[in-house]
Amino acid sequence: MSMFGPGIVVAMGATVIFAFLLALFVAAIFLWMAAKLLGIENASVGRAVIAIVGGGILGMIVGAIVGAVLGPLGSIAAFITSIWVIKAVFDTDWLRAFLAWLLSGIIAILVMGILALLGMFTIGALAAL
Repeated sequence: MSMFGPGIVVAMGATVIFAFLLALFVAAIFLWMAAKLLGIENASVGRAVIAIVGGGILGMIVGAIVGAVLGPLGSIAAFITSIWVIKAVFDTDWLRAFLAWLLSGIIAILVMGILALLGMFTIGALAAL
């Protein structure tokens, strides 16, 4: 006999879906910021969401197909596909698409680092009380 009823299972599923959608939106914000910093004219949050979702899905499909045939080259094909989607969605060149991808990762690392530092300082300050 289970302790958890169907309501708990539905709530946990809804939480997972919400967290996934929030993560996609946050990743899109970082990509949009990177594209703006690089001077990509067609950069918008909506396009960034499309690039994140489309690049993820198409990259996964291409990576799986190429990986099934050519093994480790699947990861490289998935990466190139993701960059191509950013290039196509933002209507930019390969270099700016790659730099937008790279800069979005750097921005994400910086933001997470700052939040972690603030969190540690907050926890440390609360522990002193």
